[in-house]
Amino acid sequence: MAYVPGVTPSKWVRTWIDRVPGVRLEALAVPSAQVEALLLDGGADVAILRRPVRSEDLSHIAMYTEVPVVVVPRDHVFAALESDEALTVADLADEVLLHPLDDVLGWAEGSDGAAADDDRPALPGKPARERPATTADAIELVAAGIGLLVVPQSLARLHHRKDLTYRPLGDGPEAPVALGWVTEDKTDLVEEFIGIVRGRTANSSRGVAGPTPPTPEVSKKKDGRSSSGSKNGAGGKGARATSAAARSGAKQAPSGGKKSGRSVAKRLGKSQSMKGRKKGR
Repeated sequence: MAYVPGVTPSKWVRTWIDRVPGVRLEALAVPSAQVEALLLDGGADVAILRRPVRSEDLSHIAMYTEVPVVVVPRDHVFAALESDEALTVADLADEVLLHPLDDVLGWAEGSDGAAADDDRPALPGKPARERPATTADAIELVAAGIGLLVVPQSLARLHHRKDLTYRPLGDGPEAPVALGWVTEDKTDLVEEFIGIVRGRTANSSRGVAGPTPPTPEVSKKKDGRSSSGSKNGAGGKGARATSAAARSGAKQAPSGGKKSGRSVAKRLGKSQSMKGRKKGR
């Protein structure tokens, strides 16, 4: 199994080890730009990658979507916002935005920094003189005060530095993550991993997981009622209590950062413009 930077595959690896203990699973970190070629060359059976998936020879299923964040120095005016308070693309209009060559958000950029003639969102702000080779290089430039960087949240965490922080970009492009494989090479083991990612149980008829555990023996009591060894039947008080507890404990998944129609300057309660508040680079 291959995975791209920012992805944490440990959850699915643990499930695989529990469910298919006889088959060793190797996890290989691969740059996003190389992961499709690795699959097509047979270097991995499956890969957790970022969409869009460009090769027509690959199939994929959606896994989850990441929110974009703006990486800034800790002494930048944006750092004064609450950690869950979202910036907007308009807030970045006067900022220098770094656009690394391994960008995974799909910003469009022409020779003058304007959007290319396609459907991708235009890179906001002012373009830097040169595009950094990697996201890691761009992080170094942010720390040096050269500009800001927009990346998926997992990459901001991956490249964490004490002198940097990040804030959500409420209306920026999202970063969908998917599981991909070569369509013609969908083996039983690949099907098993797909099932794990989809949350399929070990007792599913698909895949190569172990056999279904035997059904408990049912005995007859003297009064003619059946018993399976449980004090509470399917419709008993225990089942109703469990169901009620499950309903009361259900919570909605948290949404992205707080959004606000006000400008950053107003949200910070400052009278002067953001540009005037920034420290010299």
